[in-house]
Amino acid sequence: MNKLRKLYCRTFQTAFKLALPFLPYRKPQIVGSVKEIPDVIRGNHKNSVLIITDSVIRGLGLTSRLERTLRRNEIPYVIYDKTVANPTTANVAEALDIYQKQGCDVIIGFGGGSSMDCAKAVGAKAVKPKQSLAQMKGILKVRKRLPLLIAIPTTAGTGSETTLAAVITDAETRHKYAINDFPLIPRYAVLDPKVTLSLPPFVTATTGMDALTHAIEAYIGNSTTISTRRDALHAVKLIFSNIDTVYTDGGNVNARRDMLHASFYAGCAFTKSYVGYVHAVAHSLGGEYNVAHGFANAVLLPFVLDAYGSSIHKKLHRLAIAAGIADKDTPHAIAASLFIDAIQDMKGRFHIGDTIEEIKEEDIPKLARYADKEANPLYPVPLLMNAKELESFYRLLMK
Repeated sequence: MNKLRKLYCRTFQTAFKLALPFLPYRKPQIVGSVKEIPDVIRGNHKNSVLIITDSVIRGLGLTSRLERTLRRNEIPYVIYDKTVANPTTANVAEALDIYQKQGCDVIIGFGGGSSMDCAKAVGAKAVKPKQSLAQMKGILKVRKRLPLLIAIPTTAGTGSETTLAAVITDAETRHKYAINDFPLIPRYAVLDPKVTLSLPPFVTATTGMDALTHAIEAYIGNSTTISTRRDALHAVKLIFSNIDTVYTDGGNVNARRDMLHASFYAGCAFTKSYVGYVHAVAHSLGGEYNVAHGFANAVLLPFVLDAYGSSIHKKLHRLAIAAGIADKDTPHAIAASLFIDAIQDMKGRFHIGDTIEEIKEEDIPKLARYADKEANPLYPVPLLMNAKELESFYRLLMK
């Protein structure tokens, strides 16, 4: 990257970091079980619930405990279960129509990132009915308190229950865009391990490594705070202590709970401190080839960390200590190498390879431009790279 562009990126990132203490970030309040939701609803003086999920989640019966709990407590509810993998403006319009016709005043996003994104967008439209979602695209366009929003993640990975973003796809043009504003952060995050027990091992592994990527990229970036560093370290410690257990013994409730908390704290870290080139490249692969995001992150993570070189050795040393694979006396370079090797070994145990077969050589320049546009100047990465430099990661994944 040329010097002038580097100066622009670093100036932008420094200005954003200086503004961090003055922005209204907040953490959702943690709830430990869906059985506590009636108390939350009554405590907020609300009456009627819209549950937003997808057909797979509902078909697996994952919403049944929540439904029984609401019925037992005589809280009326209705379910919208047509959310698709990349939620569309049509999904939001359909769910909003149900919300309004049924007189709901609570929205529960139940599922992965897509269901939670859809729930956030429905809340935004509920308070700004005269404004299109496209008009809310970008940063700080909502600016109104949403209806009571509760997030129930069914995977320990996306961290969407902590974020201020909703990514929506236009149903007609297929253009994907993000709505980013502080009111979109859910008021409550229900970290109930029982809703994650049916996750198959491979999904458990890739979503867990997605959370690990959130924590690492937030920690090694240049816009960290005391709280985001603490959250990232806590997440890394929990993931290294529990991910193998949940992979081999999916019914271990305590390990599942710890992974949900790891995902939550990693989400809190990257919401404020952002991510880096692992995410930028992974997003381009997801957009072009529909590669699962957690899988792409897992494949890429050790390669990108290795490319950052000595710029992150000191920080990886601290992460290695949190992971239990180094101590304070281990030289920084050795600890960094041990940490990257541990991630590579983790991939091997989970049968996650080093390649993504969908990548085509002729697509690489375009994909790298997408990644460059996403990351620069926003992501406070430890080492700046332009599109040409980012192309090397795609080629690594073709070998």
